[in-house]
Amino acid sequence: MNEDIEKRAAELRQALHRHNYLYYVLDEPEVSDAEYDRLMKDLMALEAAHPELVVPDSPTQRVGAPPLEKFETVAHTVPMLSLQNAFDEEEVLAFDQRVRRFLKTDEEILYTAEPKMDGVAVELVYENGLLRQASTRGDGYTGELITLNIKTVKTVPLALLDTALVPVPSHLEVRGEVFIPLAAFRQLNKERLEQGEPAFANPRNAAAGSLRQLDSQITARRPLDMFCYGVGTATGLAFTSHCEILEALKALGFRVNPHIKPQVDIEEILIYYQNLLGRRHEFPYEMDGMVIKVDDLAVQKKLGEKSRSPRWALAYKFPATQETTRVLEIDVQVGRTGALTPVALLEPVSVGGVTVSRATLHNEDEIKRKDIRTGDTVLVQRAGDVIPEIVKAITAKRTGAERVFHMPSRCPVCGSEVLRLQGEAVSRCVNANCPAQVKERIKHFASKGAFDIDGLGDKLVSQLVDKGLLRSYADLFSLDKETVAGLERMAEKSAQNLMDAIQRSKQISLGRFFYALGIRHVGEHIAHVLARRFRTLRALMSATAEALMATEEIGPQVSQSVRAFLENPENQRNIEQMLKAGVVLTVEKRVEDRDLAGMTFVLTGALESMTRLEARVRIEALGGKVAASVSPKTTCVVVGRDPGSKLDKARQLGLRILSEEQFIEMVSQRKGHG
Repeated sequence: MNEDIEKRAAELRQALHRHNYLYYVLDEPEVSDAEYDRLMKDLMALEAAHPELVVPDSPTQRVGAPPLEKFETVAHTVPMLSLQNAFDEEEVLAFDQRVRRFLKTDEEILYTAEPKMDGVAVELVYENGLLRQASTRGDGYTGELITLNIKTVKTVPLALLDTALVPVPSHLEVRGEVFIPLAAFRQLNKERLEQGEPAFANPRNAAAGSLRQLDSQITARRPLDMFCYGVGTATGLAFTSHCEILEALKALGFRVNPHIKPQVDIEEILIYYQNLLGRRHEFPYEMDGMVIKVDDLAVQKKLGEKSRSPRWALAYKFPATQETTRVLEIDVQVGRTGALTPVALLEPVSVGGVTVSRATLHNEDEIKRKDIRTGDTVLVQRAGDVIPEIVKAITAKRTGAERVFHMPSRCPVCGSEVLRLQGEAVSRCVNANCPAQVKERIKHFASKGAFDIDGLGDKLVSQLVDKGLLRSYADLFSLDKETVAGLERMAEKSAQNLMDAIQRSKQISLGRFFYALGIRHVGEHIAHVLARRFRTLRALMSATAEALMATEEIGPQVSQSVRAFLENPENQRNIEQMLKAGVVLTVEKRVEDRDLAGMTFVLTGALESMTRLEARVRIEALGGKVAASVSPKTTCVVVGRDPGSKLDKARQLGLRILSEEQFIEMVSQRKGHG
């Protein structure tokens, strides 16, 4: 093989590792997304032409591998013990007293405190700087091998950084917490619901389920992140304090929580806890308390461990935002893909300052596992902006009048047969023309990320379907003003407004059009990925399963779902009907062709005219990027109401600052998806 080719592959790997670290760990990108994609494509092309060049730490290996049949187990060299919990100041002070008493000292003990992430504990093993193995905590002594899945997490280095600060150890075991940020969790659930999949109850469950996928390509599509908090063994490295370990981890390329409080006494620990507790809902991720560790490693060694937990560490938990209430009824809702979702109707109760009157029960298996019955007194929790969840039934309060739930064998809306396929947790109504499915498909079709038809609310959709005026979303383009004006709570003006909105919606990008069709497993992002790859509806409709799977981010599940949808005669008729009605599809622009390509935005403060997620979608649709923090690489800082410290930093750096009005004007004048 040509030495130049081998050298070029090594250069590309090194460059991509560096840009991954700058982007995902430091949030200080040096190149545009388009440039990064170009480097990745170059490396993928080289490796495809020369398979012998593929190495385990290649950035191309993050995308997922063939599914496993089962997870193997592995023993931890140093046990991953659980932590003793404390729930009030007295217990924390008692912990400090125990430490002093054990050490026979009255001297002040210095601790390091850090937010306690509500995620999944894992261990990463590096040999000579390369990631060789990853496992779950398991029972603390043995865990499951999840190496292929961990490789898909962008903040996990596949190769350690080789810098002058810390030599790369020959063997290193790193402990950390894998989690899903709240904004990414909400987007993930939104996409799952759009695809007819059940929503995850909370970010921790979503992270745990993602790591335990036998198919790592599914894990690769989940927005996992990771903070590292310690080491097991580190051959060739010597540390004297926990703080030193954290600094070394940062130097080696790992992401460490920036909100760590180093080397403080017990009084400062208590103050820091109150500070974290008061600001917990400002953080972009879920945390359920604070971890306190004796900082001096020699002192840690003296203190040692008990059978299940170290004597030198403590988890000071936040008060749970949980309340008890009663299940009045279990209702079954039918989604646009026919999925039946049981929902608990609750006696209204305030949980964390929000009134909760309903909670999803996800599926029949979840109800059986928790043994939730109509009439039960239940414990309900809500963390941050996460969906309310029933934690458990309080069985001691049962009277005998409670009713066991059974998933109906017939659709509660249309009476058709309900099927549950082998291997699926979801039961589905088999009637594609079920009024509930039709209504949900039309609502999705008219939503903001799709045709964005203003004025087509839920009640109006229900009227139109119930009266037989709409049998599919394609029928929207055949509606006339007189018919709509004659409906309940409609008049000539509102009917005309709806007609105008439908007319305006007829010019639409291929990505938005494809998303609007409501294909199972195709959310907003995947729809635009497909549109940018195939560019025209004709090319997309004639694409083979192999061509679809050759597209980045598209796996067998999406490919099969797309082909099945496009081969369905009724779906083909709906598409043809829309095109005949005057729907015009515009070409999806590639990232490098869009007006904000290469620009990085930071949002601070509350926006009045849109949510942050909507602002992010607008920016990304125009080829830009949204970063979490301000850096010299930031192009613009968009300032809303009550901005935070990001505005001060932007001024110090002399960055361009945009008001919300200026931002809206900027994105309105630019060209995006067409």
